[in-house]
Amino acid sequence: MLSDNHGRVINYLRLAVTDRCNLRCFYCMPEEGIDWLSRTELMTFEELMRICSLVVKMGIEKIRITGGEPFVRKDIMPFLADLSKLNGLKQITITTNGVLTAPLVPDLKKLGIHSINLSLDTLDRNRFFAITHRDELPAVMDTMEQLLQHGMDVKLNAVVMEGKNIADIIPLVSLTKDLPVSVRFIEEMPFNGGDKHYTALYWDHVKILETIKNHFPAIEKIPDPAYSTSYNYHIPGHKGSVGIIAAYTRSFCGTCNRIRITPLGMLKTCLYDDGVLNIKDLARKGMSDAELEKALVNAMNHRAKDGWEAEHNRAAKNGAHESMAAIGG
Repeated sequence: MLSDNHGRVINYLRLAVTDRCNLRCFYCMPEEGIDWLSRTELMTFEELMRICSLVVKMGIEKIRITGGEPFVRKDIMPFLADLSKLNGLKQITITTNGVLTAPLVPDLKKLGIHSINLSLDTLDRNRFFAITHRDELPAVMDTMEQLLQHGMDVKLNAVVMEGKNIADIIPLVSLTKDLPVSVRFIEEMPFNGGDKHYTALYWDHVKILETIKNHFPAIEKIPDPAYSTSYNYHIPGHKGSVGIIAAYTRSFCGTCNRIRITPLGMLKTCLYDDGVLNIKDLARKGMSDAELEKALVNAMNHRAKDGWEAEHNRAAKNGAHESMAAIGG
């Protein structure tokens, strides 16, 4: 079993397989875009499998594949097939924007992947284009339909942004009436590659819930699963549920069971740190599995208590924020 210096069990890895994406959401990257990593800097699928095999032996039970957008990476499906055969790995999940995903749903189901997080900030085509700079809402909705038709567990993730998609909060909640989906609203975070639009957080988890309650006064709190990052709710008579993720407020740090590995191979023990160890570089220098395991354990033994401490330590060093696309958002 893998644990940190605060006694928290670590059994969940978010693995970013690429920094590239086919959308250009303003909150994920700066307007001018980002400098894409060269393909030689990205971990190869062989390197990814080696790392996954190692951390599963150390106690990781769940791996979430992220990006960028994971399905823009060539040969991602054979990699997922190999990953699904990894002894000891209990669950593979994927976060996707849904643009390319619909045709792949049957194959994902065959691999035993039953849970997909689908990024969906708005149900309005014009607002979707304004946020993502791409006219791809029909493709995303097709993916949602395919996922539901194949009996997949679907979570819809919406970042709540003042002046961008506030009008979508209630329509998104309304989806849960007839669809067995979990609609999850996420506090906006300062990871757009700069601070141009980021000031104080206005739409925190309290205000989001108040807005929903004004339209659905019968909404009720339901138990949160172990290690949940969301406060979860249900509206009587609805098939689905609602979650609110306090990503900026960071009220779930005390039970955080996850680590991240970026497309560069950088281990992040907290979303808000600037990376504590480059596993890819160590592996390419010839480190054995035993040496890599020792390095990982050492990193866990120096983990920040929470996101505020991690951000403070980061600011003390360089003060910079990254693009979410580059850190597995």
